[in-house]
Amino acid sequence: MTTQRERAAERPHLLVIATGWQVYREYLLRSISRRFRIHLFHVAEPTWEKAYIAGWTVVPSTIDGPAMAAEAVRVSEPDPFEGVLCWDEARILPASYVTEALGLRGGGPEVIARVRDKGQTRAALDAAGVAQPRSFPVTTLDEALEAADRIGYPVVLKPRGLAASLGVVRVKDAGELRDGFGFAVEAKAPDPVGLDFATPLLVEEFVSGEEVSVDAVVRDGRVTALYVARKVLGYPPYSEEIGHVVAGDDPLLRDPALLTALRDTHTALGFLDGWTHSEFMLTADGPRLIEVNGRLGGDMVPYLGWLATGIDPGQVAAAAACGLAPDVEPGPSRVAGIRFFYPAKENTTIQAVGFDQARLPAATDQVSPMVLPGTVVSPPPTGIVLGRIAFATAVADSAEECREALRTAETALVVETA
Repeated sequence: MTTQRERAAERPHLLVIATGWQVYREYLLRSISRRFRIHLFHVAEPTWEKAYIAGWTVVPSTIDGPAMAAEAVRVSEPDPFEGVLCWDEARILPASYVTEALGLRGGGPEVIARVRDKGQTRAALDAAGVAQPRSFPVTTLDEALEAADRIGYPVVLKPRGLAASLGVVRVKDAGELRDGFGFAVEAKAPDPVGLDFATPLLVEEFVSGEEVSVDAVVRDGRVTALYVARKVLGYPPYSEEIGHVVAGDDPLLRDPALLTALRDTHTALGFLDGWTHSEFMLTADGPRLIEVNGRLGGDMVPYLGWLATGIDPGQVAAAAACGLAPDVEPGPSRVAGIRFFYPAKENTTIQAVGFDQARLPAATDQVSPMVLPGTVVSPPPTGIVLGRIAFATAVADSAEECREALRTAETALVVETA
């Protein structure tokens, strides 16, 4: 007779640090809970998460890595953790203190800081000869102007420690650089970055082409590309990601140049185990690494990859964290996409957001509001990422059919404003 304790032992014990927004991340927790026993570290008692977790600990902060590490060691004594998983950008560096303290996979603070800090990423890749835009760290406007002159316009201003294109702006001359410098250097993340920067801003060469992201799983240094997302950008000169399209049979998944660049990037950074989300510009001279994130992709890109390939991101990421062989065998190929919607005007007070169900196309997968009644929002650049009011996802047999479904879904969006 199989006891409850024996059944629990068959399910690896996984520590998850923070969960994020339910509408964005519930699919991951739901999937992981089918095979793993989840213990959650959170700053408040879980709500919707309780349906998927075996236990939880309320900690004072999920940003304080050393304090979380000490608590994780204490909590794990009677029932050791076999893996640590975190998919929140602001918390991947704190989580690395936990993996180090528990002696588990995922990379310690030195490795994750090299991924988290775009300046360290650039330095490591430059030393390894990985193709990327020229980049100079700067502190002052004069230093930025000097760096831009060395590179040649246009250039991109980019904060070293932020994500989701916060503070990123392209400038075509010195006048635009002066205008955009304050926007870039003063950009703030919702949570503390956790890194100190003597030079907080990067001035980078502008490289043109199609921008894509690659979500990959890494085990013992072996990098396996799982999904390629084709970005849809809007609101130039800002780099707002207004959508993504993922094709299960994307030829880039077999492209030697891109796969070599992906492998060399991870080698240069010393990233051996876990999940990464890497962004490349496909230039006429080959792929150029834009940035690497040591976590699952945001904007529901892993969810789109799951729809497009059948490869379950929650199961794969949890397996990698626990040192288990992940199941990366794809199923039937589809095309999945997402489109984010924004208000038309600055400082719009939202009364209600919804969709006319009768006008949604058959290829629609799901639609969801992203703001509560009374929320004041603005389109980019004021509302970079945080200006989103709703999204729609779609699944189809071709990229064009998927894009058309998302365009049609936008016409079904109903917004009431004050």
